[in-house]
Amino acid sequence: MAEALLKHALQAEEEPLRSLEVVSTGVSSFSGEPPAINTVKVLKEAGVSLEDFKSKQLNYQTVRRSFAIFCMTESHRVSVEMSFENCPTYLYLMRELMENTQEHTIPDPYGLNIDAYRACRDSMVESIPSILKFLRKEYQPLSKTP
Repeated sequence: MAEALLKHALQAEEEPLRSLEVVSTGVSSFSGEPPAINTVKVLKEAGVSLEDFKSKQLNYQTVRRSFAIFCMTESHRVSVEMSFENCPTYLYLMRELMENTQEHTIPDPYGLNIDAYRACRDSMVESIPSILKFLRKEYQPLSKTP
């Protein structure tokens, strides 16, 4: 859900952000699984498509290549920190960069009813403007040498 929502939001940005690669991975998921039916439903309600998505497990290569990693929960962040050396400097909870909020965690809706998925989606949507603001300020693409 986070990958699809952030990719959708980045389409309205100028380069280099518009071309920024966004990858969603799980700290305890299996690779190759389709998204939950409720994930597809709630994204469709928001006008966001999740075509051809398959789950991916977080691995060293992805961590090493990442400019920033945004997690849903503190336990996800701790898992990343404990599992991988040399994590990116920017390792945040998705809602951590938001102003005027005390709630930084986005509960995982897996296995819950569609309302839990809607709440998760809405919480992610609320976090995206602060993530975009952060990326506009901090992201500098690597210059390509000839």
